[in-house]
Order: sequence, then structure tokens, then C-alpha cells
Amino acid sequence: MNSSNSSGTNSLAVLALVLCGVLLVIHVGAKDAKFDANYIVRWGNGHVHTINQGRQVQLSLDKDSGAGFGSKLRYGSGFFHMKMKLPAKDSAGVVTAFYLTSTGNNHDELDFEFLGNREGKPITLQTNVFVNGQGNREQRTHLWFDPTADFHSYKLLWNQHQIVFYVDDIPIRIFKNNTNIGVMYPTQGMTLEGSLWDGDSWATDGGQTKTNWSHAPFTANFQGFGVGGCPISSAHCYSSELYWWNREKFWTLDHVQREEYQQVRMKYMNYDYCADRSRFPKPPPECAFN
Repeated sequence: MNSSNSSGTNSLAVLALVLCGVLLVIHVGAKDAKFDANYIVRWGNGHVHTINQGRQVQLSLDKDSGAGFGSKLRYGSGFFHMKMKLPAKDSAGVVTAFYLTSTGNNHDELDFEFLGNREGKPITLQTNVFVNGQGNREQRTHLWFDPTADFHSYKLLWNQHQIVFYVDDIPIRIFKNNTNIGVMYPTQGMTLEGSLWDGDSWATDGGQTKTNWSHAPFTANFQGFGVGGCPISSAHCYSSELYWWNREKFWTLDHVQREEYQQVRMKYMNYDYCADRSRFPKPPPECAFN
């Protein structure tokens, strides 16, 4: 084979790989994806029920068990989302979660954790960032709507520049990539997980308010099982602009997003580890940038 034919063959091979990557992202990100297209049940099989031909999943929690599901693939960057409707009425002690996580003790993890409460009291959204097994970066926000009344969207942007937590497209938390000043940043491949479990040892009033099992089973509903992510089997999850969330537009918040972010922090945030001097007499270095 001459060099020109070899070059042409190589170019076609590269193009085929690129197209496969595009098709994979489109496939996993389909808006009407059914649960079993991208996810499997991890635990509590008898407490997982599919609705609407697999386009909605309901997890239930009683004294015997909660339940959880996870993505079939691991991802290295993306703009991930889930629509959730939380347990209603008296849900003190009950934790509903949507998060990304790697495996092992030195894992990376990005958490949405919804901490239930007595009926009529606000449900708290706790977010956290783990890097190489190190967490302790909790922020807590009271939501400005009733998350038990209807579905709302919860999203995570993760690229090489920043991680952003969104509630209904409003940014509520930012974690910048500050490896240049020695702050570790998530780089491990992670799966997406959803779960419902009993956290009454800590979740409500620091564990003082316990789960009222007379209200069981508690139920949480999930929708939106498409996945906008770069599977770790693909090359250049962080750098390739083939994945739109890596493009410069998503390196920082725009002007409107920054205003929304500041409004949420001022009006609804009720705990920030960066401001907790009892735990951190000297704020962690990332706090100056996030």
C-alpha cells in the first residue's frame, strides 16, 4: 500500500471514531431515554418500580430497605441531569440523592443530597465535593419551592475548568479547577447514582429528629434518564470540543448566571463550610475562588 492510500485509510479511521463518539453521546443523551438504556438497579430491587414504560422510576424506603440505581458506564466529563420529585409530608431522616462517584476509598464524588424534614418545614439541599477521598466541603441551601409537589431538574456540569451545581438551570454552587494552587480536582471516571435511604443518624437537625416510620413507605420519583457525558472509553474527555460542555462558553458563568448564583447564596444558603471557623479556622484555599 502506498503512503497516500495509508494516509487516507488512517483519516477515515479517525473520522469513524469521531462519528462513533458523537453517536454515543447522542444515544445516551436522548431526552426520552428509558431507564434501562443507561441505568441498572444497584440495590433494593423490591423497592424499585418503573412507571410510564420505563421513563420514570420510583424508589421506596421502609424499615427493611431503601433502594439505589446507577449508570452502566463511567464518565470523564459531562453535563449530567436528573428530574426528581422528593418524598412528601413528614420525611425527617430520609435522604434522597443524585450524585456522581468513582470507586474505592480515594474516590471522587459530587453530591446532591436532599435532607427530609417534618411536614411544613423546609427540605435542605446539601451539596458536597469529594476529591481523592477527601470531602468535608458541605454547602446547604433551602430550596425556594416545594420539591415534593412536582419534578424539578438538578444538573451537574463537569469539565476541566469548573464544576457547577444547578437547580432548574440556576447555578447554586461552583467548584473551580485550582490545581495551580495545589487544590485537588476530580479527574476519576464516575458513574451517576440515584438513591433513597435512611439517614436519621445525621440528616435532620443533626440526627436529633428521627424518621417517623408510620409514614413509610417513603417514595422518591426520578425522570430523565438520558446521559450527557463522555464515557471514559472515549479519548480526550476533558479537552475535546466534540463534547460541547468543554467549550469556552462553559468555562465560567455568564453575567446572568453570576447574578442568579449570588442571589441564591444571599437568600437561601444556610451553611457554607468556607465560613465555618469552628471547623476551618483558616478557610481552605479554594474558598477564595468558589
